[in-house]
Amino acid sequence: MIRGVSREGVAGEQSIRLSRLEEAYVRHADATMRLAYLLTGDPSVAEDVVQDAFVRVFRHLLHLRSPDALDAYLKKTVVNLVNSRFRRLRIERAYMQRQVGMAQLHVEAPDIDDRDTLTAALMRLPPRQRTAIVLRFYEDLSERQAAEVMNCRPGTVKALTHQGMNSLRGWLSDG
Repeated sequence: MIRGVSREGVAGEQSIRLSRLEEAYVRHADATMRLAYLLTGDPSVAEDVVQDAFVRVFRHLLHLRSPDALDAYLKKTVVNLVNSRFRRLRIERAYMQRQVGMAQLHVEAPDIDDRDTLTAALMRLPPRQRTAIVLRFYEDLSERQAAEVMNCRPGTVKALTHQGMNSLRGWLSDG
């Protein structure tokens, strides 16, 4: 027993809830599917919305005061889910348009020899300088973020980056 509720009581409540869900599904699924389809225009999206609506209704099924309220509750849930989906899609589209609208820089394919030369020069750096440079420029972390990762002060990251970049510039200009 768990806090005065027997396993049989819990199992009985679950079976009542399941039978009520099955009954509700049989009675309301077609109309709910039509509503979702008319709102979305896509049968597969409508199916997903209806499933989500029934899952949400399932949580509250035993607590509905009137069985007649189920139809209205389902409709409201479907409309809210569809609105949420459209809102999310609108936000995603706006984001993608901003990304496409940003100026595209023409970047040439990297020269393998240059990459190998840079990698070799990077490997010549002391480990802390190399770490600071990789965190700052490859991982695109701020000095503060890199300092947290390296467990040091931001000023230390700044100094290590400066020293490492000076070394790299010297080695790469000597060629």
